[in-house]
Amino acid sequence: MPAARGAGPASRPLRADAQRNRDAILSAARETFETEGVLASLDGIALRAGVGNATLYRNFPTRDDLLAAVMEGTIAQALADGDELAHARPPREALVEWLVRLTWQLRIWHDLPYCVATAYDDPESPLYSACNPVLVQTGVLLDAAKASGDAVDGVTRDEVFELATTLSWGVDRFGDDQEAARRRVERATAGFFV
Repeated sequence: MPAARGAGPASRPLRADAQRNRDAILSAARETFETEGVLASLDGIALRAGVGNATLYRNFPTRDDLLAAVMEGTIAQALADGDELAHARPPREALVEWLVRLTWQLRIWHDLPYCVATAYDDPESPLYSACNPVLVQTGVLLDAAKASGDAVDGVTRDEVFELATTLSWGVDRFGDDQEAARRRVERATAGFFV
C-alpha cells in the first residue's frame, strides 16, 4: 500500500506538529466522507481539520492521494478478511462472500465506487495503487474457484472487480441494506459459476 507522497517509508519522520496536522486532515476527511461523500470540498476538509488548504495540499496534492490514505486501514482489513475467507471456506463460497463484502465496503462513502472506477484506468493515480491489492486478492479467490471447478475459466479478475464496483454503485445509489447487497451480488455473479 503506497504512502502519501512525501510520507513514504524512506522519508524522514514528520515533525510532531506536521504529524498532528496530517492526522487531523485524515480524521476530518474520514468524517467528511462519511457525511458528505468522497467528492466533498477539500477546502471544507481543511477547515474541519483546522489547517489551511495549503497544508492539506502539501500533505495530499490530489483528492486521490487523500482518499487512498483514508482508505488504507479499510483496505488492509479487507485483505485480511480475504485471506481468512480463502482458508476457512470452500472456493466458490469464499469468492461470493468476498464479493459481497467488497461490494458492501466500496459503498461505505457516497461516490466511492465512482472514484474507484475512475482511478481504475489510471495507473498514475494513488487510488489505483491503493486498490490494486484488492484486485490481486479478487484474482486469488477467483483462481481458487476456477481450480476447484466452481468458476468459469473465461472470467477474469478485472471483470469480477469491475462488476463488484458497479454493484457497489447501485447499492450506494439505491440505499440497499447488506442483505439486499448480498442478493444483488449473488444474482449478478451467477454466470461466473459452473
